[in-house]
Amino acid sequence: MTIDRAAIQATGKQTLGDLIQQLPAMTGGNVNPQVNNSGGTGVSSINLRGLGSKRTLILLNGQRLLSKDPNAIPADAIERIEVLPTGASATYGSDAIGGVVNFILRKNYQGATFTANVGQSDRNDGEQSGYTFTFGQTSDKGSIMAGVNYNKQDGVESANRAFSKNALSLSGSAVSVGGSSNTPYGHIQLPPTLAGKFNGGAGCASGYVTLNPGGNSTSVTPANYHCYGNSDKYNYASVNLIMTPQERTGGFITGDYRLGEHVTAYMDAVYEKTSANFQLAPAVYGTGTGVVVAQDNAFNSFGRTFQTPVEKTDLKFGSRLTTAGNRAAFTGRQDAQINTGLRGDFTIADKNWNWDVGYNYGHQSTSITTTGLIDQTKLYTGSSTLNANGSATCPAGVDAVACQFNPFDNRSAGSVAAIKAASTAAPSTVYQIQKTWHAGLSGELFSLPAGAVQLAGGFEYRTDYVHSIPSPQLVVDPATGNCVLGSQCLAAVQGGYTTKDLYAEAFIPVLAGLPGVQSLNLTIGDRYSRIQGFGSTNNLKFALEYKPIDDLLLRGTMEHVFRAPSLTELYTSGSDAPMIHSDPCNGYRGAPAGSPLALACQNVPTDGSFVNSNAADRTQAGTIVQGAYVAGVPIKPEHGTSYDFGFVYSPSYVPGLSTTVDFWRVNLNDTLTTVGLQSLLDVCAAGVTQDCQFIKRDATGNISPAAIEPITNLGTINTAGIDWSANYKLPQFGIGQFNIGVTASYLKYYDLITAPGVADADVYKNAGRLLPYGSSASAACPDNAGVCLFPRWRGQGFVDWQSGGWSAQWRMRYIGRFQNGAATGSPQDSYPNGESGTILKYGATVYNDVSIGYNIALINTRLDFGVNNVFDKQPPMLYANNTLNANTDPSSFDLMGRYWWGRVTVKF
Repeated sequence: MTIDRAAIQATGKQTLGDLIQQLPAMTGGNVNPQVNNSGGTGVSSINLRGLGSKRTLILLNGQRLLSKDPNAIPADAIERIEVLPTGASATYGSDAIGGVVNFILRKNYQGATFTANVGQSDRNDGEQSGYTFTFGQTSDKGSIMAGVNYNKQDGVESANRAFSKNALSLSGSAVSVGGSSNTPYGHIQLPPTLAGKFNGGAGCASGYVTLNPGGNSTSVTPANYHCYGNSDKYNYASVNLIMTPQERTGGFITGDYRLGEHVTAYMDAVYEKTSANFQLAPAVYGTGTGVVVAQDNAFNSFGRTFQTPVEKTDLKFGSRLTTAGNRAAFTGRQDAQINTGLRGDFTIADKNWNWDVGYNYGHQSTSITTTGLIDQTKLYTGSSTLNANGSATCPAGVDAVACQFNPFDNRSAGSVAAIKAASTAAPSTVYQIQKTWHAGLSGELFSLPAGAVQLAGGFEYRTDYVHSIPSPQLVVDPATGNCVLGSQCLAAVQGGYTTKDLYAEAFIPVLAGLPGVQSLNLTIGDRYSRIQGFGSTNNLKFALEYKPIDDLLLRGTMEHVFRAPSLTELYTSGSDAPMIHSDPCNGYRGAPAGSPLALACQNVPTDGSFVNSNAADRTQAGTIVQGAYVAGVPIKPEHGTSYDFGFVYSPSYVPGLSTTVDFWRVNLNDTLTTVGLQSLLDVCAAGVTQDCQFIKRDATGNISPAAIEPITNLGTINTAGIDWSANYKLPQFGIGQFNIGVTASYLKYYDLITAPGVADADVYKNAGRLLPYGSSASAACPDNAGVCLFPRWRGQGFVDWQSGGWSAQWRMRYIGRFQNGAATGSPQDSYPNGESGTILKYGATVYNDVSIGYNIALINTRLDFGVNNVFDKQPPMLYANNTLNANTDPSSFDLMGRYWWGRVTVKF
């Protein structure tokens, strides 16, 4: 599939990521600027076949792009985008499992062009603006082309849309405004000694109380506290973003120069500087972030120590420091990629050969400054004495301001002052470097009756390196899972490895010009890869093309595929806040020592009373995500097989019509994935005992923030589907030229086996389903975008019209129906609304985009105007207990609504 320059411009998109993610072959969740947490770094991912962005290879002029972020490529630099949605490891090496996306830079440009863009949503927000300036010169000795670009996208808060302004939870048929249990007024565990004061002596059913607005926190009575209920949850949604602010400045240069008749020097370089940020609700504070409140603290009137339970008498509490303001992470990212070298040709025995020797260098530096966090060491919660005036007296050496902090009333004057003094910003930096030496040779070996046998081969030597440097206040303590600032904890890690590839591919014309055989061609390829620390792998490719008649081409490809672990999968380490829906230890009554269930349920009471509080309350747990090398887990490359069979039909009796159909299948083993907390609990209890070591529980049996979600080889993915496309350039009419087309992808199945060979391992049949956030199925989703959606059908359609200086386009985007949940007992029974066995069904979503443009030849100017999402289609409501952002799937659906854009282009 090829997206040409005209199609890119017709969308009005300022970044290539927005354009690519709309392709039907993209499924299974993506990161983009609508995804608040991870999209706020300015990145858009490319996820072919739902196999994850890590399994899609991104190229720039045929060479690897380090960032893998299409937004890091200036859109005006691109001539076309070539999308190969099939496995291609034998041709391109690691990562090309789902397919390859190759961005081709413009060449041989003469003149200069200035373009300016503007845009705004129908609700007068989400403004965008930008410009590009491109110039080039071409001569007999070579060519050079360069350009600069700038674009800006304003952020939009969730409160600006009805569907996202509240964290809506669905239970049965009832919808309630829910949210987080960490509230400004506290979620405080009530000791049995005080339970008799509430609910007529019966105590609180939830086991927790919360402070009444204006109540005296030092007197635990119904006049000051009430039993915590769902209506007390904090609505964090309104301050989140449905469009993160993005600002980009960049440029590109590409050119070549003939050094002689048979040698040419070339260089392609792109640079992009990105500023972006995301916004979250105010910081969480409590025992879950490592806080310990002494039993004799002046403001502790509950008679117990508050901390992550070390003893069963310890209590827990959580609150939200709203007086500190919202949390935000400001990202400054610089992406640079340069590929330079020499290419040429020579002749041997009248056979022409081409060669290319070059060096491809990629560098990315990312600086993230997190604000709105609190240095917990500056909030005193140790022993102190309560004075008659409500203030506290602390031991000598304790800061006077910190002494007055009341952990159970962060809105008191003393708390506000202490929080202000403890507020801080935390900078962190990550560097990534990729260096590749590459050499290639291609030409004609000899001739057969059907044509020339051609060979292409080469060698690559690649070095990958990463270095993460977090702020000392964010460095995670592996013993507790916490850090000084309480959230978004990281670890300082660095490392890398080298890869050596040797490859060859032969094109063999077998038959040609015979009755019933216009042509029959065979392609055989092989790539040998040696990866430092992971051994070697050999991957073969066989492709056959058969043309029985001029109008019909039959084709098929079988290819071995593999993927080496990424640097992130090896060296990452940082805090996570996963949701879980169930715990195999609920109702635990003991098990034989050393059995899987016993290993999964350490510290869990054996009297059958245990209920996991995170699962029951639908609250996030705390864990640490660790790369394989950090976690000490043995790891190896993924490997599998890709199949693709189809045909191209261009009937001669209908000039201008062409259609393609492809049947594809991918079988992938030893998949590299983050074993999410839900999966960790499930697979440990099912018998994968080597993963039980990562489950950490506190003294009460609940999950400890020191629990580890490791990245390891776990599972098998089997997926298959059908791609179909048709294009028809109609005969010329008096009113102009029309061109119509449609592209569609059908997902036949997408099966993920969590632990092959284990009798009780779950098999997730994901095709046609939403994988809710926090479910075990979602924990195994290839990309961590907060929610994972696999509709059966995705499609695009278009009608283009041209007449004289006028042109117009209509484009349709189609996302097919899907369901959430399954019958009780099924692995897909993900409790979509808190009730086992519930199935929620959603219909198809269709978006329509239109644009019109006119060339004013007299002044070399073109004007374009468009409307995306013409009918203001709103996203489906998936609810907060199924999603991470905006009650819906921001990686698949349009959150902005109707959007207007305009562009003026002037040529010089």
